[in-house]
Amino acid sequence: MTDEERRAEIVREARAIFYELGYAGTTMDLVANRCRISKQTLYRLFPSKTDLFVAIIAQHRASMLALPRPEDETLPFDKTLEQIFMIDIDEDRERERDAFIHLVISESQQSPEIAMLLHTYGGKQSQQMLADWLLEQQRRGVIEIADAESGARMLMSMIFDAMISRPGRPKDWTDRETRLRHLRHCIAIFTAGVRPRQDSG
Repeated sequence: MTDEERRAEIVREARAIFYELGYAGTTMDLVANRCRISKQTLYRLFPSKTDLFVAIIAQHRASMLALPRPEDETLPFDKTLEQIFMIDIDEDRERERDAFIHLVISESQQSPEIAMLLHTYGGKQSQQMLADWLLEQQRRGVIEIADAESGARMLMSMIFDAMISRPGRPKDWTDRETRLRHLRHCIAIFTAGVRPRQDSG
């Protein structure tokens, strides 16, 4: 098994342990035992529990935003946004995503360290990646946007607020199709707002 394959296996197992025991209850010894590897191997690939959790956050980020995009992509702007935000993922992937969100919300309330890791390696990086993509679309003449970072923040607020089911909050949608229509409406409104204006002169 290559180091890359081993790292992926460790992240999968550690994620399950974090779900089960939380951040405080998870130890590197336990992760090594569950993965049937030596502590030496674990620490070579992940020097600390923080490094391991950051890897899990990065994996989660990839389940929330499909970025970067292929350089030769030719989809219309709105359809690409649907792909980036993966607004129509299957129910199994959605449950997995929700489980991690519920974990980090709970852990962040108890640990400032977790809140900072999530902000730095999750939300902040995601927003920057999306802003960079918007700037690239502007460079190509696909959109006009005065502030790409503000646009990225706006998009993430609209889409994630509708997609993410927070613990303790009643469901906002009667069914998945209703939510999907809402998400496409949000994307359509944003797309109309950044569509290049024709020179009237």
